[in-house]
Amino acid sequence: MLGDFSVGKTSLIRRFVERQFSDKYLSTVGVKISRKTVEVQAKTPKKALQVQMLIWDLEGNTKFKTVTPMYLQGATSAVIVADVSRQVTIDHISDHLQAFLSVNPKGFGIVALNKADLLSEKQQEDLLDKCQLNYPNKIAAVYPTSAKTGKNVDDIFLTLAQRMVE
Repeated sequence: MLGDFSVGKTSLIRRFVERQFSDKYLSTVGVKISRKTVEVQAKTPKKALQVQMLIWDLEGNTKFKTVTPMYLQGATSAVIVADVSRQVTIDHISDHLQAFLSVNPKGFGIVALNKADLLSEKQQEDLLDKCQLNYPNKIAAVYPTSAKTGKNVDDIFLTLAQRMVE
């Protein structure tokens, strides 16, 4: 999980892994690793597979950016999280994706435009249309998400797991 501070990375993980949400802000120091097993469908042979996900929640504080590449080594994919109420975090999506791809050039990302519950459906659609990213082959999907309501939270992680299996 990559993104600026206070975009909701920890909240998205907590909603996915523990099925909980808290509006109290707790800053991640360094990295926190969570684990969850999910079931995805293999294309060949057509059967269900159990995928154990290790989700690394990386601190969003800019003073630790020099350490981030060490945590990224060996990752297959990344969720880049932005806060829809803070344009600067949306502007930094490409920076986070580039940092990930510089260490993992064969990897891919999913973008979570978090705190979507603060926007109307129309505003969410407009934001998705405006969210032009320079890495079309490296972005598997872009989702408006809400750790508070649970909107698309499972989808971002299940899409990651499915794409990794493929």
